This record gives sequence, structure tokens and C-alpha cells, in this order.
Amino acid sequence: MCLFTARRLVSRAHRALKASPKAKEQKFCSEMARPSSSLADFREVFAKAKHIAIITGAGVSAESGVPTFRGAGGFWRKWQAQELATPGAFARNPSRVWEFYHYRREVMLSKHPNPAHMAIAECEKRLSKQGRSVVVITQNIDELHRKAGTKHLLEIHGSLFKTRCTSCGNIAANYKSPICPALAGKGAPDPATEDAAIPVEDLPQCEQDGCNGLLRPHVVWFGEALDPDVLTAVEKELDICDLCLVVGTSSVVYPAAMFAPQVSARGVPVAEFNMEATPATNRFR
Repeated sequence: MCLFTARRLVSRAHRALKASPKAKEQKFCSEMARPSSSLADFREVFAKAKHIAIITGAGVSAESGVPTFRGAGGFWRKWQAQELATPGAFARNPSRVWEFYHYRREVMLSKHPNPAHMAIAECEKRLSKQGRSVVVITQNIDELHRKAGTKHLLEIHGSLFKTRCTSCGNIAANYKSPICPALAGKGAPDPATEDAAIPVEDLPQCEQDGCNGLLRPHVVWFGEALDPDVLTAVEKELDICDLCLVVGTSSVVYPAAMFAPQVSARGVPVAEFNMEATPATNRFR
């Protein structure tokens, strides 16, 4: 169901972008391929919007000092995230993967929302008093939107501060520091650091009704599908929004990369807030 929903999101946008008659295509291109930087135009559109969808990515957390582990130099010890954030890596070496996530959790406990998070939360608060809605659809797992006060939040890649039991499937919030005694002081990112090689029975364990199953971070790893319920909620919000803001994301990770183009393809204004152009910039109005 998850893959079906994701494919439907992509195919709907693809049809709108590719299958138009020539006259409509010319009109579409004239509207979509000339992004404007007029704040006056944006304010006018913003003032009329009743349902605003805000899509955020790693860039929105950059000023908070959140490491992304993406791109050149994005290593933890000698591994990149793509080598650790997979079901296979966890099956082979759950201790190493938990060290990596323990380090990330401990780092995030010291980080705070920046003005971008605060502005988005304030936007939601103010507009709700006017009977208007704001939803934040984020690819981030750092919970900084939640810390800033955002209420209507869809975390499509999960959260560093939630766990899922590999035995019973229970999902629970977890803000313990350390998450278990065996991980105390572990997770240093220095390449010279040796693996802690913590026995599985000493890694985080499920506390649900005496289950004691091995816990894993409740995040979407490489090679895993997004939660179908979250994707369905995202689709509903994209269907009703009359303005979309793209904030701090390069729009290259799928299926999230198609969210804004899908909205734009049906004529809804999309405003991109990034430090530089992205591959999706010219698809927006």
C-alpha cells in the first residue's frame, strides 16, 4: 500500500507535467518556468491562502548546527549514513548502528530551533486564529519543528526520539539520555574510535508488556518504504492546499521531491525558500 501511494503521488505529478496538449503545455511553461522573487506577489498570494502546506528539509535545521551526514565529508567514523541507516546494517551489527543513532540523539538534545523553525510555528499559530490551516511536512527526523511549537506536523522519515520494537512492533517516544546504560559515553564520531561491540541483550529493549525485544530507531532507512498512513495524510493535505512553501530542501529525495511539483502541476502557487536554486526551482510558479 505504501509503494502504491508513493507511486500514485509521482504518477499524478508526472501526468500533469508531461501529458498536457501543446497549447496547455505552452501556457504551463510560461507560468511555471519563470520563478519570481517578488515579495509583494508572495504576500498577496499568502494573504488569500486558506490551507498552506510547508515542506521542509535538512536546510531548515542547518542554522541549528544539525549534522546531515550527507554529501562530501559527511562521515561518522569511516562510514556514511547510507552504510549505517539500512536494515541490513542493523541486522549485521546492531551495536554499531545504535552507537551512530545514540550519537545523533545526544547531539540533538543540545540543539535548539532556529528562527526558521520559530517563524513556521508562529505562522501556524497566527493563521489558526484566523480559521486558516498550516501543515508542516518534513523530511527531518530531529524534532526541531516540534520543539518550536508546530502542532500539525507530518514527519515522513520518522523521528530520532521514537523507537520501534523489532519483535512486537510497538512504537514509542523515547527521550532517555543515554537511551540505555550500555550506550553511555559511546558513539564518538572520531575515525580512530573502536566499535563498542555491545551485546544485543544490552542494547535498547522493548518495555511493552515484558516483551524485551530489540528496539530500533523509528526512522525510515535506505531501502525501506515510507509509512503508508503518513503518506496518505500527506496526499490529503496536498490535495486541499492552495499554497505550498518549500523551505530548506533540495527536492531530490523521492517521493518527497515530487510533493511540490505535484501541487504546482495543478496550478497552486509554490514558493521556494532556499539559499540557491534547486533542480525543482523551474517547476514552480
